[in-house]
Amino acid sequence: MTGTGPVSAEVGGAGGWLVDLLAHPFVQHALLAGTAIAALSGLVGYFVVLRGQVFAGDMLSHVAYTGALAALAAGVDLRFGLFAATVGVGVGIGLLGGRATSDDVVIGNAMAWVLGLGVFFLALYTTYRATGNSSANVAVLFGSIFGISAGAAVTAAAVAVALIAVLLVIARPLLFASLDPAVAAARGVPVRLLGPLFLAVVGATAGEASQAVGALLLAGLLAAPAAAAQRLTDRPWRALALSPVLAVAAMWLGLGLAFAVPILPPSFTIMAVATLEYLAAVLVTGRGRAAPRRCGGRSGRGRPH
Repeated sequence: MTGTGPVSAEVGGAGGWLVDLLAHPFVQHALLAGTAIAALSGLVGYFVVLRGQVFAGDMLSHVAYTGALAALAAGVDLRFGLFAATVGVGVGIGLLGGRATSDDVVIGNAMAWVLGLGVFFLALYTTYRATGNSSANVAVLFGSIFGISAGAAVTAAAVAVALIAVLLVIARPLLFASLDPAVAAARGVPVRLLGPLFLAVVGATAGEASQAVGALLLAGLLAAPAAAAQRLTDRPWRALALSPVLAVAAMWLGLGLAFAVPILPPSFTIMAVATLEYLAAVLVTGRGRAAPRRCGGRSGRGRPH
């Protein structure tokens, strides 16, 4: 009996801390929006990493910043600018470059140009609009998930669920086209249509993730859990299922850590946990990286399973 006292106290203390955490409305809102956004980012991020489009995803973070500041400078909801800019540029990348792996120079120059536009819109915003919302620029860059309202959290979760549904509908042909586009095209998969459609989803995901971790860090939320999942298994469907689990875990642990240590911003803690997940996967698997299996190889006699 005497040995159970400290253990019970520790369990009770941990349970009390969790109850205290969940009792705060701002934490509830952050968990609602953050869980949906993280699950979406994990699913989309798997295909981003698989298709070698992380650099394109990073460009969309710059686009998200510029789009949000353009909306703020125009005096409209920043989410309108976020989604209009990221989805539009995502479709454009898909139409011009397919996988966007051979156009790194073009993307790099476009990133610099887009960021320059962001500075221009920032100057307009701080000159004419900043008096009403002087912290918006910081929120766009680094996120403000603990400051998200109940209505915004519900909206973010609903948009994320809708995008997850779209991605799940196209997941099988997209996976086939990602692993072997030539064979997929020969079998009637609309490869040229899937590219822009997927990058439109990536753009919308960038707009979503910017609300949680900010425009500067959203590429990490897309890439780190997905890269960790690909290292832990070479089976595409298992990796696709594992990636959102790791992303949601990073979101939950990051939010809990930021709540427990208020000096730490949630964007930092979320990305720190996601990075640690990737480093742990590297340590577990060694230097070699698990690669998704290509069923059928060049002959095209099989499909991913």
